[in-house]
Amino acid sequence: MAEIIQKDGTWTFDGDAVRIVPGHEKSTGLLRQTLGEVTVPLHALAGISYEPGRKAGRLRLRLRDGADPLLQVTAGRLPEASDPYRLTVEGDRGGVAEYFVDAVRNALLLDQVDPGPVTEYLLPGPAVPITASAGDGTASFNGDRVSLEWNWKTEEAKASGGPRSFRVADITSVDWFPAVGLENGWLRFVLAGNTASAPAAKYDPHSVELFGFKKDPLMALVAAAVAARMPHPAAPADEAPPVKELTAPAAPAAAGAAAPGAEDHDALLRRLRELGELHQAGILTADEFGTAKAAVLRRF
Repeated sequence: MAEIIQKDGTWTFDGDAVRIVPGHEKSTGLLRQTLGEVTVPLHALAGISYEPGRKAGRLRLRLRDGADPLLQVTAGRLPEASDPYRLTVEGDRGGVAEYFVDAVRNALLLDQVDPGPVTEYLLPGPAVPITASAGDGTASFNGDRVSLEWNWKTEEAKASGGPRSFRVADITSVDWFPAVGLENGWLRFVLAGNTASAPAAKYDPHSVELFGFKKDPLMALVAAAVAARMPHPAAPADEAPPVKELTAPAAPAAAGAAAPGAEDHDALLRRLRELGELHQAGILTADEFGTAKAAVLRRF
């Protein structure tokens, strides 16, 4: 098992999943603290890297495209402090970070994980019920219905229609965009049958307008919880979304794991031969080969 403990959080890798527990320092973003512990199964990973720095470095997990509903709805727009898949590493812990990277990379190689995009979510998204208040309203989601309520900052034209409530089954898309410069952001829900162009978020009764304050990123968690219960955007059009429990993240078995027995034994022997060939070809260093070989032998 590999583990790195920092003020910014703790990452643990057991060979099957990376367990991420955020820190409680002021520098740890509110979104990360609210989201809490995240378990990323090995087969949801595309890669991992360590970026050393003068005073501190960064560990970064790269997930497969489409694996996480939070990354899907935020589309690279999350600020650094809100990114649950990066960890600030103190300067004197760079060696531990590099060891952690090697452990994850060797497991990805050993399990031959495909780093390409996926057509279903491999992470469950934020647990429900979930509520966030920011901008001109409050958004709540109980796993079936979204509710929007307004506050004193809401435009009268929108507030006059009262609170809104609609089922996730009636939503065709959910969109989160942060405030940038002088432009406000939004959390927007598009409902089935709504063919007209959506008005600006300040007037849209199915949107919460965001002003760029501390709690704005929490609306991304509501968006992700809803998206996790909608059809995956990359799934075939005629394929029904999988029905699965999404409130308690668990570490699934590694992708491609065979059932115990002769078949599993033969697969492990094949992997040992493949590792030997990679080592002889110079693709794996002696240390990498030794680590990967030991991991295979432990599975016999």
